Amino acid sequence: MFDRLVEIFCDFDDFCKAVKMEWEAMLVTEENKPRRQSRHGPECGLCDSEIMTLLVLYHASRFTNFKTFYNGVVLVMLRPLFPDAPCYERFLTLTKRVWVLLAFFLAGRSGDKTGIYDIDSTPLPVCHNRRIAKHKVFKGLAERGKTSMGWFFGFKLHLVFNHMREIVAVKLTPGNVSDTAVVPQLTKDLIGKLFGDKGYIGKKLAEELLRRGLVLMTRVRANMKSLPVSFFDKALLNSRSIAETIIGHIKEFSSLRLPKHRSVFNAFTHITAAIIAYQINPLSPQPITVKLP
Repeated sequence: MFDRLVEIFCDFDDFCKAVKMEWEAMLVTEENKPRRQSRHGPECGLCDSEIMTLLVLYHASRFTNFKTFYNGVVLVMLRPLFPDAPCYERFLTLTKRVWVLLAFFLAGRSGDKTGIYDIDSTPLPVCHNRRIAKHKVFKGLAERGKTSMGWFFGFKLHLVFNHMREIVAVKLTPGNVSDTAVVPQLTKDLIGKLFGDKGYIGKKLAEELLRRGLVLMTRVRANMKSLPVSFFDKALLNSRSIAETIIGHIKEFSSLRLPKHRSVFNAFTHITAAIIAYQINPLSPQPITVKLP
């Protein structure tokens, strides 16, 4: 990712300039222009595109501590490229202002609609279960949820991938939201075949998706009768574990560790930056193999 630093910055810079042009076009008169708010302290030497670049670069660097990355890499190794980079504490206060820009950028970088998709979710706990009663940072936002690994307190990240291993849709919900509840909204523009685990089994959901051209395919439980499927669909269903591999890759190498955060805005900013870091450099797709009997 470091070898593509200039390319990534140019993408963010072009995007920020386009957003600025659209925003200024909406301000038809001088009276409608927002007043400049007074700021405390000196002006920031970094533009929004530079802040976005550093956030995404961190989540692609495999560092697990942002302070170590910023003080050791940005302020030392990358100082010639970012000569006006502020101190670590000042940079943290600036990250919240690029959250919306990162979200819009991610929306414009969704993967291609190929007709073959995998869906899965992963928990993002914000604290240990023993500290739920004392937790204050995400109070009113995070909720208790349960997965196959047990109970947790936090959020759920729902992702849809195409067979090229690109992210097509993403949604963040409280931990108590079921996997099936977000499927209609996540897949509203998709047609083809959607492969999921047993957590997405539901006759009503399957019928709703089928009416608009999306076939939901899952493994069946032990007390259910399996339906006949083609060898190709069976191979796709068997290979859907790649969704878990991608999610594990994002969580491990992008350092999605919410318990470290003390700010809601900064936490959501880092989640968005981590997803963008993967979307810029996704895992390489593998050919689909079908084993004949």
